[in-house]
Amino acid sequence: MAPNVKSAKKVFVFLGKSVFSLLETMIFTLIPKPRKSVAGEIVLITGAGSGLGRLLALKFARLGAVLVLWDINKEGNEETCNMARDAGATRAYAYTCDCGRKEEVYRVADQVKKEVGDISILINNAGIVTGKRFLDCPDELIEKAFDVNFKAHLWTYKAFLPAMIANSHGHLVCISSSAGLFGVNGLADYCASKFAGYGFAESIFFELFAQKINGIKTTIVCPFFINTGMFEGCTTGCPSLLPILEPEYVVRKIVDAILQEKVYLCIPKFIYILMVLKSILPTKLILLIGDYVGAFHFMDGFVGKKKN
Repeated sequence: MAPNVKSAKKVFVFLGKSVFSLLETMIFTLIPKPRKSVAGEIVLITGAGSGLGRLLALKFARLGAVLVLWDINKEGNEETCNMARDAGATRAYAYTCDCGRKEEVYRVADQVKKEVGDISILINNAGIVTGKRFLDCPDELIEKAFDVNFKAHLWTYKAFLPAMIANSHGHLVCISSSAGLFGVNGLADYCASKFAGYGFAESIFFELFAQKINGIKTTIVCPFFINTGMFEGCTTGCPSLLPILEPEYVVRKIVDAILQEKVYLCIPKFIYILMVLKSILPTKLILLIGDYVGAFHFMDGFVGKKKN
């Protein structure tokens, strides 16, 4: 085939696929995309001992999923496990695991594979926040933030992704943050770790696509700050646009996004607008907008709390 004809063919194929993708997006914006069933799927949730992780476990329990719950807090995790069984989980298993330690992740992952089976939905939810300005934050806390908020994603993917590829079936869920999209004063280590988690999840999504590995879905979640206790003392300058989110609402949105196999989920929707404005407006104007809505800073009363 002549080079010019071949090049023209590639352009037409690209344009055709682009138009189809745009039409599909428009249709599913107007008509909700059908939700898949997760009954019988083996769902692993890190940081399941409290907060968002616990609520996710209860939601998936009601949908008939098999639950594998990880948390460093043994008592809280076992409580979540019992609550999940009461909520209707066909099977639920609690494992004590420090997700920030590679060797422990691999050890518990091997135990899960032997005792439960291959994970089909992996939800990396565990996280910590120090709540200290960068120069006031001890090195060990910065390292811990990266270990839990980012590196744990590397080790869980290494542990469970091969089986998903072999089975041509799986779903990778990264609970990032709006702080993984925008820098926030007073949260340098947290933002860096969440940026890393977001970038890693997106890169694996593209890597799987480039290798034509089908059947494995990706969902990356970037919510504004959630009222789970991790961000106690945090306030927002414009509650109508960027409210402090209630965990039940966030969990409902996350589960819907997973069931509809959405790749990206930002909560609230105003974050999508901020992302566009950040890309096109002058820096000084972005700073003024961020200061007005409280998107890029915390009040001094904020106290970070660990969650894993």
